[in-house]
Amino acid sequence: MNECLVTIQEYALRSLGIGERMLPRGDFTLCQQITLIGSGLLWNLYFAAFALLIGFFLANALALAKTSRNPWLRKPAEWFIFVFRGSPLFIQFFIAYEALVQLPRTGIPLLGLTLPTDWMTKAWAGALLVLVLNTAAYSAEIFYGALRNLPKGELEAADAYGLSGWTRYRRIMWPTAMRLAWPAYTNEAIFLFHATTLVFFSGFPALRQQGDALYYASYFADKTFNPFVAYPIVAGFFILLTLLLITLFGVVNRRLNRHLPGATSKVRYRPNLLR
Repeated sequence: MNECLVTIQEYALRSLGIGERMLPRGDFTLCQQITLIGSGLLWNLYFAAFALLIGFFLANALALAKTSRNPWLRKPAEWFIFVFRGSPLFIQFFIAYEALVQLPRTGIPLLGLTLPTDWMTKAWAGALLVLVLNTAAYSAEIFYGALRNLPKGELEAADAYGLSGWTRYRRIMWPTAMRLAWPAYTNEAIFLFHATTLVFFSGFPALRQQGDALYYASYFADKTFNPFVAYPIVAGFFILLTLLLITLFGVVNRRLNRHLPGATSKVRYRPNLLR
């Protein structure tokens, strides 16, 4: 027990550069594997949290642009959504990395200043950018579908009250669209969280080998020649956090539907088998 506590103190925050720098070399214990994989999971949570946060606002902007009658707004949004939904996420990682490494290593001169570019090829920035754009495209299509299927009665009521323009969108259209889209958006959030494991296979390097959960799982699987311990630990962590994510999104879903009489709708996870 004491040995496990020492292991936790040494490796719990290793993925953030805190604690023991050297990885265990032999006699791997279950505590070491759980601790280090859990430490790497912090990066998966980082990617998922910021990609969802930024992608949510970008997706709403894209969905609104796609509903616009102005072709200068509608067409770029349509093509953006089509490209990122039509190409595999794994390929997007490699294309983005190859594009970002072409930027001048010395930086880009702008108005007498030099903007650094080398940080964009790191996983914490470049991989996050790809995840943001990918989830924004999928989420935008979900929100667009909700905006296209708003109840006509609510829109007619808004017209009767004299609501128009931004006020109509903010007070009637957007809240109703979120209520309709939230179950599907929950599935997208879960898929994005699972997709953070692809960062390990992408070309984006981890900072000083402080990798994600799959990085440590792969390390232990290679050293022990036994993948049936480390990888199930990763799966267990993701299952637990998926349940937490469903719970949090379920709370938001109930909040969105609180005005409906007898609303007891629950968010259910329906895995996307084809994507």
